[in-house]
Amino acid sequence: MTDAPSPPVHLDKTMEGLATNPALPRELVRRLFAYRKGLGRVAKRPDLSDDMIAEIIAVNDHWLTHSLALNRSLPHTFRMKLAEHPDPAIRAAVVVGADAAPRELYERLIGDADPQVREYLAQSDHLPTDLRARLAADLDPKIRATLAQWWTQAPESVRRLLLTDPEETVRAGACATYFRRLPYPVPPFDLLPALLADPVTRAGAVRHCTLDAATVERLAHDPDDEVRTELAEHPDLPPPLRDILAEDPSPQVTLRIFARQDTPEPTRAAIHARILSGAPPLDWLTDHRSMDDDALEREIMHAIARTQLRALRLPWVTAAPLPHADSPYACFRASAAMSGSLPAPVVARLLADEESSVRTTMALSTRDQIDPATAERIDRSYRPDKMTHWRPADDLPLPVDTLRRLATDPDPRMRQLAPRDLGLPMELVRHLATDPDHTVRRAIATHPKLPTHDLTRLLADPSESVATAAAGNPNLPPAHIHRLLALASL
Repeated sequence: MTDAPSPPVHLDKTMEGLATNPALPRELVRRLFAYRKGLGRVAKRPDLSDDMIAEIIAVNDHWLTHSLALNRSLPHTFRMKLAEHPDPAIRAAVVVGADAAPRELYERLIGDADPQVREYLAQSDHLPTDLRARLAADLDPKIRATLAQWWTQAPESVRRLLLTDPEETVRAGACATYFRRLPYPVPPFDLLPALLADPVTRAGAVRHCTLDAATVERLAHDPDDEVRTELAEHPDLPPPLRDILAEDPSPQVTLRIFARQDTPEPTRAAIHARILSGAPPLDWLTDHRSMDDDALEREIMHAIARTQLRALRLPWVTAAPLPHADSPYACFRASAAMSGSLPAPVVARLLADEESSVRTTMALSTRDQIDPATAERIDRSYRPDKMTHWRPADDLPLPVDTLRRLATDPDPRMRQLAPRDLGLPMELVRHLATDPDHTVRRAIATHPKLPTHDLTRLLADPSESVATAAAGNPNLPPAHIHRLLALASL
């Protein structure tokens, strides 16, 4: 019989975890510089000394150098050195990693021959205004289009250049319905007629225009769904055309009519039912061989509309919440829950709403009034509309006694919360380290009270994420670190 730990199933992943271990001694960090698998995560450590950085650069491994260029703690001297690197991907990474570098770095990179470098510069809010403005005249239209989408608060002279650019993609980026930054820009008033006449900028211009009857009529029958979608939420839309758009074949258009304050309730109810009706089976997107392209596109657009309907939050409902607190539409009830001024009985009702989004919104709007039992119930029943790492317990923290009880909860998602108690009793720590669910083992793998035997056993866990987390635990003994490095021939 031997107590020797099993070798890691995922040695590469344990190396990645080790690379980020904050307690890793400097001499062992250096040994990881020779590791040639993975993406060179060790070079992103914030505790690298100048001599270690120089050593990484001298190694001249692509991924190691790339990670170093992305390191936001990198001293300016080394960032300037990497700005001259022959690999354009490294120079582009320098731009991404430089949050607030001195002007001389941007002066060196602004005329870079590689378009990817200039594209990242166009996205950077840290670039000095006069240097960023030069990109509005870049010879590559993709750079100009990127600038238009990301620099929403550019000086008017720059936005005029982009809005009148000879390339359609640039004009479309400068006058769009979606931008990469807030607040969205407002086009100069004198350019609006031309923007409305241009097919590529028309949709983006609609919201900024004061519309006469003839223009509204024309836009209501525009073949571009995006134009009609923008028109559907314009405040000047006449009721007769609002009612026409309520029957539009595009669910994006009808969703905007649904959200209008002036939409008659029977019309709103009909749109709501239409968007939710005929929901396809869960596997429709992976089993669509019998659909033609048009049918598939329709299904995708309806699926998007259903998702948008659930996420819809309406300021006019939030401003006057009481009439909508019992709305048949979950998005209206969630909008009402955001107000922060509801009477206690209504708050209690919305905290018990059948829809997770309503319960969660109500809890977050009154978090100082939420008791531990309600916080646990809200988190336990949380059903996000999209993939997210956030959960209600992140903003509604649970007390220690609750976390300890959850360590033996039947639901692994709730057991994941127990390691948030840094004083968790040892028997519960060890119990969680052998949990059948890998997400629970991953949560306990970094716990400060995890015994060495259990920690080293998790290094050999069949789950990659568990092994990675265990290797990153600061309490991993030096002997086991040396063993891992030896297994990796380092």
